[in-house]
Order: sequence, then structure tokens, then C-alpha cells
Amino acid sequence: MFRALRSPRLICSIGTLGCTLALWYALTALTGAISPAKLPSPVETWQALVQVATDGYADGRLDQHIVQSVKLVLYGFVVAALTGVPLGLWMGGSRRAQAFFNPVFVLLRPIPPLAWIPLAIVWLGLGDAAKVMVIWFAAFVPCVINSFAGVRNLDVPMLEAADMLGLRGARRVFEVTVPGALPMIFTGLRLSLQASWTTLVAGELIGAVTGLGHLLTQGSLDINPAMIVVAMLTVALCGWLMTSLLGVIERKLMPWRSNR
Repeated sequence: MFRALRSPRLICSIGTLGCTLALWYALTALTGAISPAKLPSPVETWQALVQVATDGYADGRLDQHIVQSVKLVLYGFVVAALTGVPLGLWMGGSRRAQAFFNPVFVLLRPIPPLAWIPLAIVWLGLGDAAKVMVIWFAAFVPCVINSFAGVRNLDVPMLEAADMLGLRGARRVFEVTVPGALPMIFTGLRLSLQASWTTLVAGELIGAVTGLGHLLTQGSLDINPAMIVVAMLTVALCGWLMTSLLGVIERKLMPWRSNR
């Protein structure tokens, strides 16, 4: 543990965060180079954080906003992973599946996830289901693309060895295809998680009662830059924590990559 705390990478990261905070304080509170109406000082941001965490803001406390947003992200991300990864693996391993699904996928892929919001509202209303649908679409595309690429980039000698050993069907998939494609699969999952958070905030701008996107919207309506910054930093922290958890899972499944 103490060795990890003394790692150059961690020390560099802490130093970068410290310098950023010092520059932020210098440009706002210390010199006034940036107006508080445009960017609040760290002190004002802290006061806004205390307010939303204790008294609440935008119809809820900070923990309630976080729980709502994390719940929506998890729903959309998990469904996207459970549907996108198998589809990508299937398309990568089967020419017939690629020929069947690829035309539709290529047609739908350029559509921005936010463009689905009006249709999601028409289909599912203003509740959570519409937001989960939009998040699912945003996270689904990277899962499919990277899983497909992972299968197509498998080493030829490994595939030839599997053929020599007579591996077929499900055994070939779980012993050769999935382990070989795991690095690209997790790359897709990280991109999907990032897309989920980006889309969530946009989706919660409309028809949300609680959530970090709703907190951002209310802060902008009230012209409260400090609350906007609090919501933005909370989104960044939640996204970082979930990405770190995904990294832990990745290292558990691929211990040979843990030292990279």
C-alpha cells in the first residue's frame, strides 16, 4: 500500500490536481482575472457543495441526484454490454451474421444518441425508461464495434491451433474467441461507459425530477455557476469511480495485463 502511495504516477497525478486547483484559485479569488459570474472560486464551489449536500437543491440532495444518475447509467450500460458484446462477437466470427446485421448497424450508427430522445419520449414517455433507452443506444455502438474488431484481430496461429485441437462451437467461443478478444471488449466497455455518462446528462436536461443533469439545468436557470460546477465535478467523479471499478474487473479477468 505504501509503495503504491509513493509511485511516480500517483505523485504526478496529485501534483497536477494541486496545480490545477491553485491556478483556479489564483484566477478567481486571488486576482479576479475571471469574473465570479463566469467561473466561481473554489470557496464558492465548496459552499454550493455543502448547500446541495445538506439542504438540497433542484428538488433533492446531492446523494439523491447521484443515486438517480448512477442507476440510469448502470441500467443502460449493462443492457448495452449484454446485447452489444455478444452481437459484436457473433458478427466478427460469422460472415452470415455480419452480412445480416451490418447493413442495419451501418445505417443506424451515424445517428447521434441525442437524436433518439424525441422518439424515446414518444415511445416511453418522460420517465426513466426513455433515458435508459437513449443511454443504451449510446453505449451499444462502441460495444459492438470493439467486440467485432477484437474477434477479427485474433492471432492466426491461435486460430490454427484451435482448429488442430478440434475446438468447435461454444468451447471454441469461450476458450479461444472471448479470451483473445477481451482487451478490445474492455476498450469498448470503457468507451461505452463514457458515452453513457455523456448521454445521461443530456437526457436528464428534459423531463427529469432528480439527477445530475437536472441539477445542471436548474443551476443554469438560476444563473448559479457554483452549482453548475458542483454538478460537473460530481459527474466527473462518478464517471472516474465507475471507470476505475471497470479497470479492477479487467485486471481480475486479465491478470497478465495488470502491470501495464
